[in-house]
Amino acid sequence: MNNPITEKLHADELIKMALAEDISNEDITTNAVMPVYKKGTVDLICKQDGVICGLHVFARTFTLLDENTTVELFKEDGDEVKKGEHIAKVTGDIRVLLSGERTALNYLQRMSGIATYTRRVVKLLEGCKTKLLDTRKTTPNMRIFEKYAVKVGGGVNHRYNLSDGILLKDNHIGAAGSVAAAVKAAREYAPFVRKIEVEVENLDMCREAVEAGADIIMLDNMTPDDMAAAVKLIGGRALTECSGNVTEENIQNIRRTGVDYVSSGALTHSAPILDLSLKNLHPVSE
Repeated sequence: MNNPITEKLHADELIKMALAEDISNEDITTNAVMPVYKKGTVDLICKQDGVICGLHVFARTFTLLDENTTVELFKEDGDEVKKGEHIAKVTGDIRVLLSGERTALNYLQRMSGIATYTRRVVKLLEGCKTKLLDTRKTTPNMRIFEKYAVKVGGGVNHRYNLSDGILLKDNHIGAAGSVAAAVKAAREYAPFVRKIEVEVENLDMCREAVEAGADIIMLDNMTPDDMAAAVKLIGGRALTECSGNVTEENIQNIRRTGVDYVSSGALTHSAPILDLSLKNLHPVSE
């Protein structure tokens, strides 16, 4: 999220929307106690162990309010942080520090929580070939930030949106009439550089997907034994992905199946925040 092009084209607008949601007219509390400009500084403190992520989004929240705000970072995205550590210092107009505080922390806590959770799950897969993927089960208007956090945590991004790739799920297959018909239609419509992924729920569907020429086969909500049998049936003719209620607690059962990828919506929809706080705000001389 430290890419200036992505930041200007996409992130800035979303951050402005978040700020506008929090300040629909004015920050009445801040304007009451700080009616005129006064320079100040405040410390970003970590309140629990985890993986920090979203520092540039945190900083950008303040600089969008006032480009003269300075943010001194003592950590980088992906660093492991400990309770009590001093992560950053923000200096500028006290009104900006107060008005931007909640929005900046919301981004940082959310992204750090996802990176922390992802890092833990990735470690559970160490020693096997299976790679961890995210999903599109993201918070509205937060996908660009949440998928970045997954990458910082060591995970791999699945498709970003519906324009990103073909994934034939149960309802697409139902609409087309069969797995084979859905794959044929997708192959005829899509650019040749697009891979075609098919979601299957049993070994019969898996066999049909292989015979239809699917590039990737998603094993959805299958038992570990059935997944292992499906991987054997596929025999390297397609990449394999398993999905369906995958969490930190049950991912160990997937290690032995031999799948290439495992996707988990929990990375973005169930990760708890990392507790961070802005403390010690005080005026400073010019």
